[in-house]
Amino acid sequence: MPAGSAGGSSAGAPPRAAGPASESWQAANSTGEPWRVTPAGPACPHCGTPRSGTARFCEDCGYDHSTGKVPQLVAPVAKTGDWTATIFADRAYFDLNETDGVDFPSDAADRTIILPPPQIRIGRRSASKGTDPELDLSAAPADPGVSHSHALLTLNVDGVWLVSDLGSTNGTYINDEDRPLGAGQSRVLKDGDQVHVGIWTTITLHAPPAG
Repeated sequence: MPAGSAGGSSAGAPPRAAGPASESWQAANSTGEPWRVTPAGPACPHCGTPRSGTARFCEDCGYDHSTGKVPQLVAPVAKTGDWTATIFADRAYFDLNETDGVDFPSDAADRTIILPPPQIRIGRRSASKGTDPELDLSAAPADPGVSHSHALLTLNVDGVWLVSDLGSTNGTYINDEDRPLGAGQSRVLKDGDQVHVGIWTTITLHAPPAG
């Protein structure tokens, strides 16, 4: 037997590494790879939490380092009242259409409604087609040019109403524009804007009073 091979330790064996090797083992993860520590970046300008490397969003307050804003789940909307809409038979719009065989309903009464957010469908109710729009234009005198699913009013997170055409047969027109909205196309509306649908129907939007 070679000298030094008996007993508990071998004098001829190389010494076991100490110090750094032990520290590397302690710093290793379960896969044997060293843990990587991400150096802290500059403090978040919104809440002061150190930025984690090049992370886009602050882990504490959600501050977006790219845009300089704190994302909001729901944008705050200053509510001073409800938007309303006046629906009436518009003689001027009717005359522009020049529709044969259709008489203008001179005795049609105007009506004003509150626009409940977030969406209002404009059209004509139909049990057979399964349409039940919030703004139903099927009551007499019914405008024959209004589609069952004609247009959609939507209140966005900024408190602004938009109108979109839902692929109507006769189009959705805004104010005095000659071209209608395309199917799926949207337009921002402001106080006093008019939405024309069908042959004679005009919908005028009214913003809530200031203050």
